[in-house]
Amino acid sequence: MALFSRSWTALRAAVAELRDEDFAQPSGCAGWLVRDLVCHLIIDAQDVLITLVTPADTEPTRDAVSYWNVTGTPPTGDDPLDALIVRLAAAYQQPALLRFHLDDVGSAAGRAAELADPALRVETRDEVLTASDYLGAYVLEWTLHHLDLIAHLPGRSEPPAEALAESRRMLEQIAGTTFPASMSDKDALLIGTGRRAPTSAEQTELGDLATRLPFVLG
Repeated sequence: MALFSRSWTALRAAVAELRDEDFAQPSGCAGWLVRDLVCHLIIDAQDVLITLVTPADTEPTRDAVSYWNVTGTPPTGDDPLDALIVRLAAAYQQPALLRFHLDDVGSAAGRAAELADPALRVETRDEVLTASDYLGAYVLEWTLHHLDLIAHLPGRSEPPAEALAESRRMLEQIAGTTFPASMSDKDALLIGTGRRAPTSAEQTELGDLATRLPFVLG
């Protein structure tokens, strides 16, 4: 749960550092500008708040790893919900309003996570998890979206090293495989989730695993 806080704090700090013109740059999410991704983060923060106050009285059905569903089809940005995010983000008009809303809701989500009982069982997406596992799943979400945020903004702060390492570990568990030890955590995440194509050298390193990529999480 501490890693949830560190990864979320780092992501919100990266958004706070954006220049106004950065919001119109493409993100690492297909079909989304940076402003669209920030709008998605606001909705994610709302989901965290909602879930942490939605207790369940049944046994957990998922953990931090099995929370994720995996497909082999990368998003195109044409999904109706993705399109809704684009329209909602455009309605903010000014980057300052997006920054303010994320800081406001995001701070509340961070505080709620710090106050949550790790053993509390919560319900989301018709599944039950402990608060610890639910917040653990979001470490992967925050880390991938941090990489998405800075995908076309060179020189910006990257996710914490421990968040990258934990996210790689989770992705390998989700996919039931391991990436080459020579591959950095960042590259394993980007290539593994289809955010970038492997180079010819990386393709050779991956071997048979290359034929199974990408592992698209949802």
